[in-house]
Amino acid sequence: MVQNTYREKLVEYLRKNLKKGYPVETLRIALVNQGYSRQIVDEALKVVINQMALDAPVINDKPQIEHEVIAEEQAPVVQKKSAWKKLVEFFQR
Repeated sequence: MVQNTYREKLVEYLRKNLKKGYPVETLRIALVNQGYSRQIVDEALKVVINQMALDAPVINDKPQIEHEVIAEEQAPVVQKKSAWKKLVEFFQR
């Protein structure tokens, strides 16, 4: 009973901080450094990750990819000067 509430508190803490955007590994290291058992932290992480995976929306739509073909006549080729040439021209002024 005590261990279940202990793990539930860890699960809630992990869920809240993962939603904030903290990396999993950072949270794991922080909790272990604070004295929590590595095994209990890993179990709580598994529970949180499974719950978050079930809550995630399922995307059924495929992305729409749009492309456009540009003929060579339409796309002018612009010769760019290298940084060295620009530097030389700057000092030649």
